[in-house]
Amino acid sequence: MPKMKTNSSAKKRFTKKGDDKIKYAQGYRRHLLTKKTTKRKRALRQGAYINAVDVPRILRLLPN
Repeated sequence: MPKMKTNSSAKKRFTKKGDDKIKYAQGYRRHLLTKKTTKRKRALRQGAYINAVDVPRILRLLPN
């Protein structure tokens, strides 16, 4: 059986953490920032965790 390949786009977007949690950087911070409040932009800097129901799907993309 051939080796499983890691999905290239997934490895750039997600980070595996302990106890089966997957962290990602939030979107909506690239452009059109003048209309967004400072509070909203500051909150978007924080990373977030993938919902538990989506974790198996992401882990399939990151076998290693």
